[in-house]
Amino acid sequence: MFHGSRFVALAYLVALMTLSCADKNVPAGATTQTGAGKDSAAKRDSVTPKVATVAASGGQVNVRPRADAAAGMDAAKHTAATSGELPKRTHRDSVALASMTSKKDSVNDAKWPVKMPAQLPGALFPEKRVVAFYGNPLSKKMGVLGEYPKEEMLSKLDHEVARWAQADPSHPVQPALHFIVTVAQGTPGKAGLFRLQMRDSMVNELYSWARAKHALLFLDVQVGKSTVQAEVPRLRPFLENPDVHLAIDPEFAMATSGAIPGTKIGTLDAKDVNWAVGFLDEIARTKNLPPKVLIVHRFTRKMVTNAREIRYAPHVQVVMDMDGWGPPWLKFDSYHDYVKADPVQFTGFKLFFHNDTKKGDPLLTPAEVLRLNPRPLYVQYQ
Repeated sequence: MFHGSRFVALAYLVALMTLSCADKNVPAGATTQTGAGKDSAAKRDSVTPKVATVAASGGQVNVRPRADAAAGMDAAKHTAATSGELPKRTHRDSVALASMTSKKDSVNDAKWPVKMPAQLPGALFPEKRVVAFYGNPLSKKMGVLGEYPKEEMLSKLDHEVARWAQADPSHPVQPALHFIVTVAQGTPGKAGLFRLQMRDSMVNELYSWARAKHALLFLDVQVGKSTVQAEVPRLRPFLENPDVHLAIDPEFAMATSGAIPGTKIGTLDAKDVNWAVGFLDEIARTKNLPPKVLIVHRFTRKMVTNAREIRYAPHVQVVMDMDGWGPPWLKFDSYHDYVKADPVQFTGFKLFFHNDTKKGDPLLTPAEVLRLNPRPLYVQYQ
């Protein structure tokens, strides 16, 4: 098992293989991210595979809702995490946080902030912090973006933005929607690439949601057995807008291994990231836009190979996002080992309303996340 994979149940995949989901714009193999990640087996043994929740019937999208009891438990845990007092943590959680914020970690502390030229006018970081809701509106299980009706979801985003603004008044908070625009799936599809591209009409709809809230839109690409170089160019018309940015997810990049998405953690190399940096840099320069942001998800070392070769471009800000779930100590350790100790430019941290709390741990609060060094400037909720 893996901390971090959005696994697809085999029986469900067999049923979905008979559907022509690419024509219906339904993420057939839509998977739910499940973990954070150290590489040791001892830290993987609590992971439970997740079952895809999107099915197609008669051209309609049918999503199985979570049980009311489970929803109530999740709400209770989240309420505890958002109360005025910091939630009680285990000794192991406290030790993990202390180990990366103590003087013993001074070697890694000295790497931050990353030395680079002053940011260009209009750059988001380091002046602002982005708080984003992640998911796909066709699935309740891929993240908070699709779990709730639009207005309820946007209201919840407002709530989280306000909490972060209160926790760190020195950084204005920029809301964002993080939309999985290319979904890795367990069936090959017509192109045989184990990925499904959302239609432009859906991108436009999500963009309208974002603009109405003065929020950013991030387009997230899970390439399956395709490549970043093949999947990203179709998004250029959207990325030419100043408030639309890009994310790539190595977890579902399977070209190297040849495995089916969800059966093995994928990988991208610095050359793939650098290609995306160059693509965004060219757009920003030719269209005279503020610097673009590129989010790269990571929760194991091998997910991003040769990370220190990721190059700097003045018109692109690269964020390495700790993208896994688990108890606080595991998230802290993963942030330390795969983000802090392997610096690129800026850092991100992902919080899971359900998976982070499934063992009874309250969700990490903004105040707790802000104790990390470096402080994440991109915060994503799934």
